[in-house]
Amino acid sequence: QKESTGVSLLKQLERGLDNIIYRAGFAKTRAQARQMVSHGLFTLNKRRVTIPSIQVREGDVIEVREKSKDSALFTAVREDKHFDHARWLQSDQKMIRAEVSALPEAEDLDQLIQTSLVVEFYSK
Repeated sequence: QKESTGVSLLKQLERGLDNIIYRAGFAKTRAQARQMVSHGLFTLNKRRVTIPSIQVREGDVIEVREKSKDSALFTAVREDKHFDHARWLQSDQKMIRAEVSALPEAEDLDQLIQTSLVVEFYSK
């Protein structure tokens, strides 16, 4: 790959399903998003998933399962009008649905993150 290891790793981490759910505004924290996926509250392309680290691709659709839509947890999501999702996602707060319209690029990553420290952490 032409980009640095740190940027490549961060882009891969950004594509994790739990991160997508956080970035789309369906969870308040990444830990909450991870737990929501582990409990099977979401579908990826109409299939129930329980693996938070699964990598999404361009065109993938993430939705909350029908059984979970009326949960108090998602009622709060529908009422949140001030969430600004990532520019490479198309998020519908009312339907609790997100589509990956493009893959994250280097400029989409948080510029405050020191990539060398991330590489060091994951190399252990």
